[in-house]
Amino acid sequence: MYFYFAMILEHKKYELFGKILFEKMIIIPPFKKSTMLSDEACFLHMLEGEYTSISENNTIKTAAKESLLIKCGNYLSQFPVSADTKKCETIVAHFSADILKKIYHNDIPGFLKQSNPENPVIGMAKVPDDLLLQKYIDGLLFYFENPGIVTEELLVLKLKELMLLLSQTKEAPLVHQILASLYSPVNYSFREVVDAHLFSSLSITELAQLTNLSVSSFKRRFEKVYGESPAGYLKTKKLEKAAELLLATDKSMNDIALECGFSGLSNFSKSFQDKYHTAPTRYRLSQKNKSMN
Repeated sequence: MYFYFAMILEHKKYELFGKILFEKMIIIPPFKKSTMLSDEACFLHMLEGEYTSISENNTIKTAAKESLLIKCGNYLSQFPVSADTKKCETIVAHFSADILKKIYHNDIPGFLKQSNPENPVIGMAKVPDDLLLQKYIDGLLFYFENPGIVTEELLVLKLKELMLLLSQTKEAPLVHQILASLYSPVNYSFREVVDAHLFSSLSITELAQLTNLSVSSFKRRFEKVYGESPAGYLKTKKLEKAAELLLATDKSMNDIALECGFSGLSNFSKSFQDKYHTAPTRYRLSQKNKSMN
C-alpha cells in the first residue's frame, strides 16, 4: 500500500515492471494513514516538514533532511503540522520483493539475506546522513524534474545504487539488520503492541489498526487480555505515570501531559482531577509537603 493524500500539491512517480518504484510528494499536513507493507519495504527521505512512523512496537519521528528505512509490516503514517513549514515534501523508494528478484535475476545480494537470529528484531531505523546519500537524493530530484531522460535501465541502476548505499552505510547496524531481514515480517502479540503504546496519543481506532483488528474486535480482545475496557485501562495507566512524574521530576504540566499521551493540558488536568480529586499542581505540592514533614 502506498502513500496517498487528500491535500496533494504535487505527486510525481516512476514505475518499474508495473509497480511504483520512486515517488515525490508535496502535501498539506496534518495527515494520518494506516499502511500495510506486506510484500515490500521502503526508504523515505524528508525534504521538508516532519514525518512520524508508528509500528507495532516503536515510534520514530523524522525531520527535514532525515531518512528512514522501513521493512515490511503494519504501520501508522503521520505527517503532523510543523511550526517551521506549512507543507511536507518527501521522496519514497519502494523495495518490492518481485522487483528486486527481477533486477538481480534471482541472485539476491548477500546483504539482503544474511539474517542473524541472535540480533533483536528491528522494523525501522533512521539512516545516517552522509555526502553520498545527499548526492543520491539530489540525483533523484534532478530526474523528477527531467522525466524525458528517465528510462527503465536508469531506474534499475538507481535502485541498485540505493541498495548499495544503504548496505555500506557506516555506523548503522540497525540499517544492516533491517536489510538482512527486509521481507521477514515480525509477529507481535496483542499485549506487546498495546504495551508499546500505553503512553502514546493514539486513539482506540489507531491501536486497532496496528493490531490488524476492527475496533469492535479490538475492544473484545482488550477486555479479555486486560480485564478492563481500553479507554478505562489506558487512561488509568497514563494518569499513574503522570502522578509519578509529578513527584519524581520538575517537568512542567504541559511536558508531563504530552509525555503521558494526553491530547492537551486541559484534558490532562480534568482527567487528573477526576481521578485524584485535586489539580496536578496541588497534588505535586501536597505530596512534596508530606514527604518533607
